[in-house]
Amino acid sequence: MSEIVVTMLGKPGCHLCDDARAVIERVVADEGVRFEERDITLDEELQREYWEQIPVTLVDGVQVDFWRVDEARLRAAIAKRRR
Repeated sequence: MSEIVVTMLGKPGCHLCDDARAVIERVVADEGVRFEERDITLDEELQREYWEQIPVTLVDGVQVDFWRVDEARLRAAIAKRRR
């Protein structure tokens, strides 16, 4: 099975992104999966698609949450990818 990746789409200075990052970092540490963060201001397509939703949380490219991270939903999405 390939490595599971949790991605957060955000931008600098976003207080919701800071809150989301704290939850995501805790979950990925517990679950042993990889975390990557992408700055939507550096990608025109991401900026156009997600500007009003950040932070956006994805598990292996599938959107799980936006604005706030629900820890239980994130853990469930990771568990589903493991099956």
